[in-house]
Amino acid sequence: MPSIWGNGFGMLPLSKQWCDFLIAQTETGMGYFIVTVTTKDGRRYPQAVIDSGYVTRARDFHAIPFRIEEIQSIDVTHDKWDWSKDQIL
Repeated sequence: MPSIWGNGFGMLPLSKQWCDFLIAQTETGMGYFIVTVTTKDGRRYPQAVIDSGYVTRARDFHAIPFRIEEIQSIDVTHDKWDWSKDQIL
């Protein structure tokens, strides 16, 4: 059964390592970042939103499609998009 914290639904809390990394980055907006998440197996999720230490959204996905332990890298891109045009998977 999928967890509610990644590979399921809801929000994914980031580890201290990723929160510390983001503190040193410029925010996209007040308290949030738009990022690309790359997993250890090479999957890429451009335009994911991190807000207050949680991955809250991944473009075109209803649920967060990865777990915290799967994250290889987070790149802050500030690449905004129109949420209303998402094709939810």
